[in-house]
Amino acid sequence: MPDTGLARQSTVYRAGTLGRRPAVPCDFAELERLAKRASSAEAWAYVAGGAGEGRTMRRNREAFDRWAIVPRMAAGAVDRDLSVELLGARLPSPLLLAPVGAGALMGRDSDLAIAAGAAATGTPYILSNQGCNPMEECAAAMGGTPRWFQLYWSKDERLVDSLIARAERIGAGALVVTLDTTVLGWRPQDLNLGSLPFAKGLGIAQYTSDPVFQEIVAERAGQPRERPRITLGAIRTLLAMSRNHPGRFWANLRSPIPRASVETFLDIYSNPGLSWEHLATLKRRTALPVVLKGILDPDDARRALEIGVDAIVVSNHGGRQVDNAIAALDALVRVREAVGPEPVLLFDSGVRTGADVFTAVALGADAVLLGRPHLYGFALAGAHGVAEVIRNVLAELDLTMALSGARTIAEITRERLRETGR
Repeated sequence: MPDTGLARQSTVYRAGTLGRRPAVPCDFAELERLAKRASSAEAWAYVAGGAGEGRTMRRNREAFDRWAIVPRMAAGAVDRDLSVELLGARLPSPLLLAPVGAGALMGRDSDLAIAAGAAATGTPYILSNQGCNPMEECAAAMGGTPRWFQLYWSKDERLVDSLIARAERIGAGALVVTLDTTVLGWRPQDLNLGSLPFAKGLGIAQYTSDPVFQEIVAERAGQPRERPRITLGAIRTLLAMSRNHPGRFWANLRSPIPRASVETFLDIYSNPGLSWEHLATLKRRTALPVVLKGILDPDDARRALEIGVDAIVVSNHGGRQVDNAIAALDALVRVREAVGPEPVLLFDSGVRTGADVFTAVALGADAVLLGRPHLYGFALAGAHGVAEVIRNVLAELDLTMALSGARTIAEITRERLRETGR
């Protein structure tokens, strides 16, 4: 069970009497400000940036502001139970860590640190397909803490099957297929810097550690290729590729494999032709529960359930893919109304605080994925920073439940909210 909000407050205040302030701020605005200060321009553009003019990112937050919690008094909510049943497992809270790609922009071994921070709090982590550490190493860092695996559907079906098989071997509790990134969205912050982490070998560790991908790369490495024009930027990129590729730096620098790996990844990592026919094959390709991430339309949600998926993540990728898209929270309301109370719905995009988790659960989410905040915690204090962000979010959720009269997650219903009309 997560620490109660009162215990978390006591820990922070007791440290304060000794002159110690939290290394990781307890409010999102300060967390974001300090994380930005600790990050390079390229890292911040990729992690904090959004699609186009940023309207979807703003809309995600505005949607939360349109709902207000209505506290109920004298409910006797002395003890709260934050645990939930999800896909056959009992979890300590309705919070999971969302997959984040290229996290090493914010610090080395990002996925290992996030895995360790998640394990320290018993929080499930959805390992990223675009991670910077192989899934096997992350699973080892998590011990018995639940982990899921995110899958981007490659153009190579052999690679799809290989990634699924590896997810099964590491004991993943579910396979989370991201639907909304068959191509990268228009991201001006990255484009203005000419910065794509994958082009330097960051965020492709699941691929370079995969035997099928290695076979594909070996086939391509021996083929004639155009020699790049030698510039200072090209030399820096080659050095970055060699540093980020598994193995010894000097051996990588002399080898064609690091560059061939990057080029191969960029060619095949995601499939623009992904269709419902592809997705319908999953139930015979794996025994893992299948979760589809990126659903925003009720008709897509119904279609997903028709092909037998086990859960849906209502998400607009944190506003990173389509500018001027519907707010994910608004989509959650519509999808829940369309599919009814039984299907398992998860939610992400715009979640910053424990009060946000409360609101999303009240509007129909069975669980909530936390994205950027935990990566900001990592930027400030590594694995400890990740754990601190989780503890703060869960503490606020627990205190919000106490002050609103909800003793269990099941008691957080839509009746506890009012639309503000904003």
